[in-house]
Amino acid sequence: MYETHIFYSVLAVSWTEFLWELYLSVRQHQVYKNTTSVPKKLQDVLDNETFQKARSYSLDKSSFSILKEIYGAVLGTAMLWSFTFRIFWDTSESILVKFGMEPSELMVSSLFILLLNVFNTVLSLPLKLYETFVVEEKHGFNKQTLGFFVKDKIKTFLVMNLIVIPLGVITIMIVKAGGDYFFIYLWLFGMVTLVFLMTIYPDYIAPLFDKYTPLPDGELRTQIEELAASVNFPLYKLYLVEGSKRSVHSNAYFYGFFKNKRIVLFDTLLKNEKNADKGCENPEILAILGHELGHWKFNHVTINLIIMEVNLFVQFLAFSALFKYQALYSAFGFESQPVLIGLIVIMQYVFAPYNTPVLIGLIVIMQYVFAPYNTVMNFCLTSLSRKMEFQADEFAKSLGKASYLKKALVKLHKDNLSFPIYDWLYSAWHHSHPTLLQRLEELDNNKQD
Repeated sequence: MYETHIFYSVLAVSWTEFLWELYLSVRQHQVYKNTTSVPKKLQDVLDNETFQKARSYSLDKSSFSILKEIYGAVLGTAMLWSFTFRIFWDTSESILVKFGMEPSELMVSSLFILLLNVFNTVLSLPLKLYETFVVEEKHGFNKQTLGFFVKDKIKTFLVMNLIVIPLGVITIMIVKAGGDYFFIYLWLFGMVTLVFLMTIYPDYIAPLFDKYTPLPDGELRTQIEELAASVNFPLYKLYLVEGSKRSVHSNAYFYGFFKNKRIVLFDTLLKNEKNADKGCENPEILAILGHELGHWKFNHVTINLIIMEVNLFVQFLAFSALFKYQALYSAFGFESQPVLIGLIVIMQYVFAPYNTPVLIGLIVIMQYVFAPYNTVMNFCLTSLSRKMEFQADEFAKSLGKASYLKKALVKLHKDNLSFPIYDWLYSAWHHSHPTLLQRLEELDNNKQD
């Protein structure tokens, strides 16, 4: 009885969230359709041809996004109704038995993760292909060949599983061996793992997908080093990433802890012979980096990291209180009864030891039970992020770079065909960055050039 209530509650929450997201997407789609002329505040910097290209690109992306939302909702419901997690769990057991291996919880969980990742990859592949080779290709952003795309996806799949499967195994071991206070040990492990991955990702994982090279000596490098020194930013290395093989979208960011900070520029951000009609001039790039340095100055990365760790502790604490509640597992098909696996009934592996697998409990609680909490938390973090972006803009302005930052923001919107007008509710819910008009208006206030 309780499992039935849990099942329909999960279904109701999933569809409520889907309908809310769909409502917001439709509101924004109407903005794309109905806004046919350049806003007055942008008429001096944004020509009508670029505006119409951005509008067309946004309409195509919006239509695709709505279809993807519907696809995800239908697929998610089908997975719930068909007890997909149980099917994959039983299949994992069956494969291990077939190859003469003991289906221990660690072995079954490892194979379960692999099969689930294969399943998700296959189902998402048509959408990704369409997005890359139809939507992005149509508007001139895609630079990937099919061979590059396939190779990239294979590498992504392998790297993801090489990371996720060991982490899953260690998590199960901690829960099994940690006693009543395992959530503390699990949180400490999660905290160390998060910092470790943030440290090694830029140096060892990201280069597997894109080429990173030191920014060549020259005027831009000298100016960046001088800018970093002027605010005591501990610049350790300065990289240029070859993002143009993947897309013409541009970006810049910094990473690293303590005195080992790195700045990364996408080659598509720089104006050069290959990128003559796009990209930014050196003063505009310095203004963008002034914004990024603002994030460092105000400790935004540290603040977000602390929030993530506190949030992780809350979730692990809740998991420790709920993960032995049998009704949660029964709602997803994990009953305490023999299950036919192929043509073999393996009763000793289906009774009590496996009717509450740790991995299944973790997925169910984190993904479904915590869904309303995660939705509210994401909204709060999105709002906080917008505040941080304004602070970073303010820091760039304090460096005397307001006018160049405004030019850079407009250029980036042009180069990326970003639409400048948004429905207020859609923007409040989705945008981690303020809109272009909001940022330009704020930069104009008490201008410090």
